[in-house]
Amino acid sequence: MPTLGSLSLALLMQAQGGSSAPVELSSGSLIANLIGRSTVPAKIVIVLLVGFSVVSWGVIFYKLFVFNRSKKQSVQFLDVFRRSNKFSEVQAVCRSLGESPLVGLFQSGYAELTAQLRQNAQGERPTLKSIAAVDRALMRASGVEVNKLEHWIPFLATTASVSPFIGLFGTVWGILIAFEQIGQTGSTSIAAVGPGISEALVTTALGLAAAIPAVIAYNNLTGRVKSFASDMDDFAMEFLNIAERNFT
Repeated sequence: MPTLGSLSLALLMQAQGGSSAPVELSSGSLIANLIGRSTVPAKIVIVLLVGFSVVSWGVIFYKLFVFNRSKKQSVQFLDVFRRSNKFSEVQAVCRSLGESPLVGLFQSGYAELTAQLRQNAQGERPTLKSIAAVDRALMRASGVEVNKLEHWIPFLATTASVSPFIGLFGTVWGILIAFEQIGQTGSTSIAAVGPGISEALVTTALGLAAAIPAVIAYNNLTGRVKSFASDMDDFAMEFLNIAERNFT
């Protein structure tokens, strides 16, 4: 039984008039030729896959840039928070470290804390009326920050799950074309079935090329989101401990 490599070589030899001399084609020109002679449905599939791939790579680079900057600013914010004696001093640096999710937590907790302390009568020692309310404010802020971190990441999961099936559709379409040509010509030669098979392989390869980086990046970025969420939980507990120690 002829292998795929021998079939491809025979196809190239027939395209050159049956010459036995090896034909050298660059991968770029080979792919361009295959795409150029593809049918309209196959070209639509290719455009969809390229679109998914381009957008997913844009999401990957954007989220990596944002996460790296957020991590760096979170380290700086924690250093300021732990060295400061007053929450008002920490509030002053929040504007310059706004990419850190911890800043959102602090500002929400600080706003609730300030609102409760303002309700005390003049001359009384500042005390919190409800530490649970501060906890709820921190929890709400944590949910908001996690949603911000997860923005666009689900698109990578969509790309990873959908792209192989889109490529599979192109594969099935190429096989249908190959069998249609066999039925019309009554020939099973390489020249008859080769273009359909090549078209099928191109869409399959593009589907995998779009899906594999997307699934790797999705797992990596979701792991980073979990790490940020853990840091926010730790910070919320630290904030509550300070508030309870000083205002109850």
